[in-house]
Amino acid sequence: MFEKTAIAGVGLIGASVALALKKNRITKTVCGFGRNETNLKNARARGIIDDYALNLKDLAGGADLVVLAAPVRAFKALADGIAPYLKKGAIVTDVGSVKGALVYEMDSAMPQGVAFVGAHPIAGNDKSGIDAADPDIFIGAKCVITPTAVTDKAACQTIISMWERLGSKIEILSPERHDEILSSISHLPHIAAYALVNTVQELNPGFFNYSGPGFMDTTRIAMSSPEIWRDICILNKDNIIKHLIAYKQQLELITAYMNELDWTSLTYEFEKSSDVRKKLRDERNNSNNEDK
Repeated sequence: MFEKTAIAGVGLIGASVALALKKNRITKTVCGFGRNETNLKNARARGIIDDYALNLKDLAGGADLVVLAAPVRAFKALADGIAPYLKKGAIVTDVGSVKGALVYEMDSAMPQGVAFVGAHPIAGNDKSGIDAADPDIFIGAKCVITPTAVTDKAACQTIISMWERLGSKIEILSPERHDEILSSISHLPHIAAYALVNTVQELNPGFFNYSGPGFMDTTRIAMSSPEIWRDICILNKDNIIKHLIAYKQQLELITAYMNELDWTSLTYEFEKSSDVRKKLRDERNNSNNEDK
């Protein structure tokens, strides 16, 4: 599909995209860009990328596809930096967890003849960096495409086809709807995990010596990149704060039932949550079995 793909940000997701594109023969060459040349050299030595650039001119020059995989707050500066060097017909896309106003800023940053298509593969793990890169990480995962009124339809279809070839299931959402949904099912849980670890740390660090699988499972995502999640919190602030307030209300409700010794209501809340979670598990298992 592409002669040259440029990836700005060769971390877990950026490196996984590079590997997946090469494994599925979607691109001939991959050029990486980042702040750490040692990381880029390691990525090249491992065959994740074919070459790397230390400036945006060399990165974007001649590229058919540019994938922005850096922290989301860097996207606009990257777009402005590569714009003068993008050839007509090139497509710029991303893998960011925040869309909203950022997508419209990216649209306006594109030079004539270059299309931006917002995308978010909902895949990953608690690790970061090229050591955790996996070309199969997108298989079976949802990939949300967030076109706007000005998104080039042909470019959008190209990006959809690319993610389908990587094994992803495509969902089309507006940038605003994407941010509202992801705030509740991704951004809120990450913040809750960070806060839970910090709470125990403040209570008594020695308590961690008694942590079992429940605590470790619940807080696994607290190991995610602080830089990435800082930027997500900044750019999706309004949705996240709204959902944090709703979460706080749930905690206050449980606290009130405990204070009132209202075991019936407390049991009801736990059973309600347990039923929903089991149903979600069963639906996922059935979906995975159908895919096989």
